[in-house]
Amino acid sequence: MDLELFDQTTEGASAEQLQLVRDLIALAGKTLKLRADTEVSVTLMNNDAIQKINEQYRGVDRPTDVISFAMHDDDEADPIIMDPELAAEMPLNLGDIMISIDKVAEQAAFLHHSPARELGYLVVHGFLHLNGYDHLQPADEAEMFGLQRQILDAYGLKK
Repeated sequence: MDLELFDQTTEGASAEQLQLVRDLIALAGKTLKLRADTEVSVTLMNNDAIQKINEQYRGVDRPTDVISFAMHDDDEADPIIMDPELAAEMPLNLGDIMISIDKVAEQAAFLHHSPARELGYLVVHGFLHLNGYDHLQPADEAEMFGLQRQILDAYGLKK
């Protein structure tokens, strides 16, 4: 899978954090049996930056931990690409995941687990949202959270 990483944090994300993101996206993609040319963009940022995005797109004026913007929200074909053969040759772009590194540290401390575990959770959570998973209904929540646990456990980020 192709992964585009953007580091917009105040202090900058560590090489270990960036590698964790790459590895987890690759594992999650394999778990979901996605095409090898699937693309996703991940932006690591501080609370101030994610608060602006949260307010602009969700109308909530406070920082959040993760926001996902799916390239396609339904099963309809991309209206720009009319030729199915051309569409099959293009990479599958899932969308964007934005994560607050500040929230990673805050929530890891609050939940008494490692920052790596929290970052991993947010990466996988955002990735699953880009792939149509949600947690609004109890059955959907059980499916999504079970899959999150499976991916994190397989990577070695158990609670």
